[in-house]
Amino acid sequence: MASALIALGGNVGDVRATFGKAITHICGMAQAALIARSSDYTTPPWGDEDQDPFINACVEIETDLDPHALLFVMQKVEQKLGRTRTKERRWGPRTLDLDMIAYDDVSLQTPDLTLPHPRLFERAFVLVPLAEIAPDRIIGGIRVRDGLASVSTQGIERLPDTG
Repeated sequence: MASALIALGGNVGDVRATFGKAITHICGMAQAALIARSSDYTTPPWGDEDQDPFINACVEIETDLDPHALLFVMQKVEQKLGRTRTKERRWGPRTLDLDMIAYDDVSLQTPDLTLPHPRLFERAFVLVPLAEIAPDRIIGGIRVRDGLASVSTQGIERLPDTG
């Protein structure tokens, strides 16, 4: 079994309900166990700032799938829950964005997948929820909590639990 860290984001529709469905689908389709799930956070838009705030979260799963097979599952889940990558603008509004942040200690660079995620330590919207579930995880030689300490978390707020 491998430990995979996945970031979830979205700002169109009932994002928190979409996250619940996405996690259920990922675990079912990847025959994975959910190890940890962060709180949901509201975050300012990144890249293309002329849009609604996002909601972001992270999960850790254990799976027997290899990284490319897990990526395939994640892309199928995005499609199933309304994402059409070909029709959206880069960093624009979306129902669901799933990013594989890390897969064990695998270092990989292929046309469709780079591990660990190449922009992880620039993105507070990923680091804040990730630090909640894996503060001491070392990714690419950097401890998550140390990476979080090096970025601004301005505008990021933890949302109350949905119950």
